[in-house]
Amino acid sequence: MSNFLVAILINPFLTSIAFDVGTANDAKSMIQKAAAFIKANGKEKAIAEFNNPQGKFIDRDLYILAVDFKGIILANGANAKRVGQNMHELKDANGKLLFPEFIETAKTKGSGWVDYKWVNPETKKVEDKSTYIQKTDDFFIGCELRK
Repeated sequence: MSNFLVAILINPFLTSIAFDVGTANDAKSMIQKAAAFIKANGKEKAIAEFNNPQGKFIDRDLYILAVDFKGIILANGANAKRVGQNMHELKDANGKLLFPEFIETAKTKGSGWVDYKWVNPETKKVEDKSTYIQKTDDFFIGCELRK
């Protein structure tokens, strides 16, 4: 038996840490809270909070992404270096343009899931991912989820 498996069997606390990731319901709930925060506090304060790495919109592997309708990142709770970048031409592992679909979902449906394939930077394996999108005034917010 591997040492990792033995450690998990012996210490249930390790199991909760290793596999504690957000669910689809958690992602939608975070989006709803983020939308309410925008409405109550305004865009500028919300963007600052979404970008705060110790803020209330970081939960396990979930975070808020805010993007204008040109594809410019306004907030990225997981990677502040992305703020200000134009992601309109970003493609998934299968060559699918992501941000045009995010924008289309926000503008036509108001909210919804966008599924795609993404290369995990740690494992280098292609994984299924999904981002829940919601239109908010002149931009949209999203919360991505590993499937």
